[in-house]
This record gives sequence, C-alpha cells and structure tokens, in this order.
Amino acid sequence: MKILITGVLGVIGEKLEKELLKKGNNVFGIDLFHTNRAYGHYLGKILNDNYYRCDISNYRNLRNIMEYCKPDLVYNCAAEFGRWNGEEYYDDVWKSNVIGTKNIIRLQEEMEFKLVHFSSSEVYGDYESVMHESTIDKVAISQMNDYAISKRVNEIQIKNSFKLYGTKSVIVRLFNTYGPGEWYHPFRSVNCVFTYKLLNNLPVRVFKGHTRTSTYIDDSINALVQIPRNYKNQEIYNIASSTNHTIENLVELVLKHTGANKDLVEYVDDYEVLTTKHKLVSNDKAVHDLNFFESVNLEEGVRNSVNWMKKYYNI
Repeated sequence: MKILITGVLGVIGEKLEKELLKKGNNVFGIDLFHTNRAYGHYLGKILNDNYYRCDISNYRNLRNIMEYCKPDLVYNCAAEFGRWNGEEYYDDVWKSNVIGTKNIIRLQEEMEFKLVHFSSSEVYGDYESVMHESTIDKVAISQMNDYAISKRVNEIQIKNSFKLYGTKSVIVRLFNTYGPGEWYHPFRSVNCVFTYKLLNNLPVRVFKGHTRTSTYIDDSINALVQIPRNYKNQEIYNIASSTNHTIENLVELVLKHTGANKDLVEYVDDYEVLTTKHKLVSNDKAVHDLNFFESVNLEEGVRNSVNWMKKYYNI
C-alpha cells in the first residue's frame, strides 16, 4: 500500500513511519523542514528516501507531492499542537490545522485516497463524565482553547466532505501521548515537560486536582498501524490508556526517576485556566477494532522516558 504521512518528522510521525515500513508498505513523508533526507523540487529524479519538504497549508506544494506519490491512504499527523501554543501562535494554528486539513480534504475528494486524521482529546472540552467517541454528537460541549476549537473544526470539515462527496476518513483522538522519542519544547505533553525540566534542575508548577490518562507512545503506534487492516469509514477512536492518574502522582514518579530535588515543584491549589480538569475516557472501540493494549504502566513509562531523555540530551 502507498501511504503518505504528513508531519513525518514529528514524534508520532517518525515512529509511525518505521512501523508501517516494517509491514511492507511504500511510505512517503512530508514535513516543514529541510533535512539530509532527499526531498522534492525535481520529483521523481531524486528518490532515495521518499521525504519531501511541504507545509500542508501550501496547496500548490501539497498537490504536486500528492500527484507524484498517488497515495492509497494518508495519515494526517501534521498540526500545530497544544493549547498554549494555540494562544501564542494562533495564526499558525489556524493556518496549519484548518486550512492545511481543508487542502488535504480537497485533494482527497479528487484523488479518492483514504484519510486517517489526527484529532485530540481537547475536543471534549469542558465535558465532565466519561468521554465516548459519540459524546460530542449527543452533548453540547464548549471547547476551551484555540487548539481545541481548530481540531473540532477539522472533524466537522471531514464530516461535511463525507456528506458532499462520500470521502473515506477515520478520526483518531489522542490522549496525552508520551514516551521515548518525545524531545522537549514548552508545548509538549506534561510528561515530557516535567521530565525535561526536572532533569535540568528547573522548576515546575503543578495544578492540584487535575486527572489525566497518559498513553505510552508505542501503544498508540501499535493501534494506529492497525487502521488500514480494519478500515471503517467515518469511525472515530479514542487512543488512550484506561488508567487515570493525578498530575501530582505523575510529578512524584518523575521526581523519583530523575532524582530531582522536590523543592523544584510548586503545587498550586487553583485549576489551570482554559484546561479540562478531569479526562475520563472510554477506549473500548480502539481495544476492539485496533487491538489497543497497554504494554507498560505509568511508572515504567516514566522511567523509560527519563532514561531516553538522559541519553538524548547527554545528561
């Protein structure tokens, strides 16, 4: 199968590419960056690595690559990620997430490839009970930040395209994916940010009373690569651990495995603004359809992440 991954140099994209190649697929990748991998310009003349520099919000560039690759299926991992990233760089968030996804959909309507679109747990907004995939269609939900709104817009764009043109799409909503390979920047998962800062003796702030599921990256990838095998048009999946934990518990594990000074952690009694306080999730459909399972518990995952980051940053 010919598969194109947008955002292939991201944490999810890189691991997804490796696993899809292992399964014998012909995999192409695009991302924003120039790299030492071969890339576009003379499409078809330089072809020893199947990587092309492309911003999905650039329709001309995206179309050229799509016409050359002729994918059977596209994993759309490309996005500006994170609630605070969406506040700081809102123009990039709307350009990449909304215009970029619309460009992909327009090409999908013409070229008839299947789409796997990466949404987010953020679309569940202020919902306070168990988050099932159908919840958003049954309950009025307020998304709490620009990033969340943009991801909900994507889901509506995809649904409208299906109604108008019969396009084939699957949506995955990822819940706090973390683990080895997640390099640091300020808008990463809370797991990554805590690990990096405490390894470098930097202070962290913990808002007490918030609960999350933390989904180990290898478990997410193992489920995601099952989608082409069992493709169900217009299906939505929560890719999530079934184990809830407090943020206090998470930071205690990071402290334990980094050996950092506990005084680096500031505990705040107030909740974090524009942020869902509790994320209770059902992953039943991913377990049933995509063989999702949890290979490590939170402590093992934190330890693996700490060890990877020590090596990556030579700490």
